[in-house]
Amino acid sequence: MRKAVFRKRENKAYLYLLPWIIGMLVFQLYPFITSFMYSLTDYNAFGKMNFLGLGNYARLFTKDAEFKNSLKVTVIYAICTVPCKIVMSLIIALLLNNSRKGIGILRTIYYLPSLFGGSIAVAILWKLLFMDNGLVNEIIRIFGGSTVSFLGDPKTALPTLSSLEVWQFGASMVMFLAALKQVPQSLYDAASIDGAGKVKSFFHITFPQISPIVFFCIIMQTINALQNFTSAFVITAGGPLKATYMLGLKLYNDGFLYFKMGYASATSWIIFLLILAATLLLFLSSKYWVFYGDET
Repeated sequence: MRKAVFRKRENKAYLYLLPWIIGMLVFQLYPFITSFMYSLTDYNAFGKMNFLGLGNYARLFTKDAEFKNSLKVTVIYAICTVPCKIVMSLIIALLLNNSRKGIGILRTIYYLPSLFGGSIAVAILWKLLFMDNGLVNEIIRIFGGSTVSFLGDPKTALPTLSSLEVWQFGASMVMFLAALKQVPQSLYDAASIDGAGKVKSFFHITFPQISPIVFFCIIMQTINALQNFTSAFVITAGGPLKATYMLGLKLYNDGFLYFKMGYASATSWIIFLLILAATLLLFLSSKYWVFYGDET
């Protein structure tokens, strides 16, 4: 009797899980496997599909200068944006980690940009702000300065896109705030008695206590940065002179403009391997600076 009841409950559990299982199989696992299969062919969505083996990958690394440039731009973008975004969100979280009057409103204001995420509307707003006759250049003119071609100069285009990513630091900030609330006040009191200042307390108490959250945020922001597409597509379309032509944009152009689906699939797997390598490096380095539980 008990076994029958248990099996009935178990079947109900599987029934509730069925929509998620179907969604995972259809929208995640199937495309994941299919894209790898396509990456080994010259699939173009119209003609006959021929098997190429590792031909697409060999072409990417040996004959496609555009891919090498995109890989370089993407890595530079991730290296620039992720540390700046983490540092900015941590600084703001430290400043907002108090109980002063109106602090809740300030936290909401700082979090608002992240609600829009990588939306097209925000990318268009950034383009309007930094175009040659945009608001930023108008302010520069008011103060007597010469205008800057933020989006038209290869030297400034990528930093301008990076600033958009750094500006959307709210999600990490909220997680840091939650982590800071969990740091025991007794640790700071003991450090104060020992004569430790704020800087020393931060590096010996605060950071070790919140290091797992910092580690998580770095991984998530790295993944997001390496997959960037919206800002490069909407704001600069990869220009000027391919200075912002990231891997996500190259993948889109190869697949949906030139219909080289197999070639684009190979690029998507390079992005996946790049993310995997970055994640593994972060996990390997974590044993030196991430502390859990009693390790702090």
